[in-house]
Amino acid sequence: MTQQSQTHERSLFQTVFLSPEEPRLRAGWRLLLHTLFCLAIMLTLTLGALLFYQGVQGVIITSISPAIMIDLVSILSATYLARRYLDYRSFSSLGLKIDRSTLSDLIVGFLIPGLMMALIFLVEYAAGWTQFQGWAWQTVGISQSAIGLLGGLSVFIMVGIGEEILSRGYHLQNLIEGLNLHWALFLSSSVFALLHIFNPSSSLMSTLGLLAAGYFLAYGWVRTRKLWLPIGLHIGWNFFEGNVFGFHVSGLDTFRLLLHTPSGPEFITGGTFGPEAGLIALPAMLLGAWLVKLYTRERVKFRSNNA
Repeated sequence: MTQQSQTHERSLFQTVFLSPEEPRLRAGWRLLLHTLFCLAIMLTLTLGALLFYQGVQGVIITSISPAIMIDLVSILSATYLARRYLDYRSFSSLGLKIDRSTLSDLIVGFLIPGLMMALIFLVEYAAGWTQFQGWAWQTVGISQSAIGLLGGLSVFIMVGIGEEILSRGYHLQNLIEGLNLHWALFLSSSVFALLHIFNPSSSLMSTLGLLAAGYFLAYGWVRTRKLWLPIGLHIGWNFFEGNVFGFHVSGLDTFRLLLHTPSGPEFITGGTFGPEAGLIALPAMLLGAWLVKLYTRERVKFRSNNA
């Protein structure tokens, strides 16, 4: 064996744990440590919040918003630490750099699911699969309806930012580095779907539907290589699905502007989990994907010409 071959021969430890391209952990180990960071921070914040609320108010947290805030802070903190100390990359390199397309990505991404949910509601109403009951302001008033919409939007902004930085940000992009785009899309979307299996009314259909939703949201990143469009899509999906058109959002009941009672076959409508658990979500996702492609066509063409 020559001295040169000895120099380049990797030890078992290096082969198992370190990337062959650069001196850092392999993608799988980085993903594992990132998950542990998330869980540790989440547990610490949750225990601290419980002790604070019990000590100050004598009650345990009952609102969903503090839990969502804890999730968001945990994901942001763990991802920042992992990017800096494990990936040796900047946090913004996940696709969070602000440029002239950032605002339009967020706005267009937010509005596209509005058309998707409108299509779902109209199809269900025309087919007799839901019974229209009225509007929220007819029972709780305009001011309470506005508060309900703004409250729901604020919650879904936190959910959209956190879940997209986690799934289409850290998971998808590290899996691409460790494997390839196709496997990364499947695995990151699978994890995204499995994170919702403990939601109310979860089923095999809802898990498969969320797997498809993961692909749909990832399409926004694939087309732009930024997270702003997927974040907008995620926020808009939850807001229009629940707060505006009155469906359940992944099994969760929220403030509803449009009041109706679904009664159609669950394998089509999604039942009490929401449309993503039914076949009706698939044509809506195709519509959404076509609109994303239409919106990003010039950007993709420019990137291809300059590749």
